[in-house]
Amino acid sequence: MKVLVTGVKGQLGFDVVNELEKRGHVAVGVDIEEMDITDSVSVDKVIKESAPDAVIHCAAWTAVDLAEDEDKQEKVHQVNGVGTENIAKVCKELDIKMMYISTDYVFDGQGETPWHPDCTDYAPLSVYGKTKLEGELAVSENLEKYFIVRIAWVFGKNGKNFIKTMLNVGKTHDKLTVVCDQIGTPTYTYDLARLLVDMIETEKYGYYHATNEGGYISWYDFTVEIFRQAVEKGHTEYSTDRLTVAPVTTAEYGVSKAARPFNSRLDKSKLVENGFEPLPTWQDALSRYLDELEW
Repeated sequence: MKVLVTGVKGQLGFDVVNELEKRGHVAVGVDIEEMDITDSVSVDKVIKESAPDAVIHCAAWTAVDLAEDEDKQEKVHQVNGVGTENIAKVCKELDIKMMYISTDYVFDGQGETPWHPDCTDYAPLSVYGKTKLEGELAVSENLEKYFIVRIAWVFGKNGKNFIKTMLNVGKTHDKLTVVCDQIGTPTYTYDLARLLVDMIETEKYGYYHATNEGGYISWYDFTVEIFRQAVEKGHTEYSTDRLTVAPVTTAEYGVSKAARPFNSRLDKSKLVENGFEPLPTWQDALSRYLDELEW
């Protein structure tokens, strides 16, 4: 199979290309230099010249707080909404599969019940969430052969993420405060890439949720485990003798530009129902990821 992957310079696109090639598929990785997704002519030309059997669309505007700036909002709409629609329209014309990577931010993040992938109670709280929903609708309204996969709390080797931030801040501070009332599950792009390729090899289309297994946690819980495993791997600068991590509420932490969902719990039961292998636990994923990092 020949698959075009957008956002190849990002955490997920990078891993998806590697996974495709590992399995013997032909991967065509593109980023903004090769294909500006906001330019319909560029999208039409690159996809048609590549002639793929499927497109895995990982490219997105993901700077959640920056997206709230008035001078950035139109750009975010162009990337996440219009850009996705440009790709969907070419996939429709060519009658090929499309996979769109979305987010729990399309919901309002309230309550404690895990969000089901087929839930349509959309109520995004941020510009990022609203534009990712625009992308979802562009895919579902234009195509029949589509996968919409919502993920949360993403970390990978290629790019910035929460783990890298905590490790860096933990080196220079002796006390950290981390929010304890936003609940979800981390997603390791290396593991997710395996699942996405499993999916694109099938015709089991529809909406899915995908994060690592291992239970729902807070960002505070995640931070504590990051430092615990780091110490276990010999990085004693993160030990509780030197570094204290204190839980705080979102309100105590202070308001960010973009509203964060309190409930990022995603129901992943549909994966098993459709014969897909769930991801390993986030604890196991974290351990493997820390082994991959260049300390």
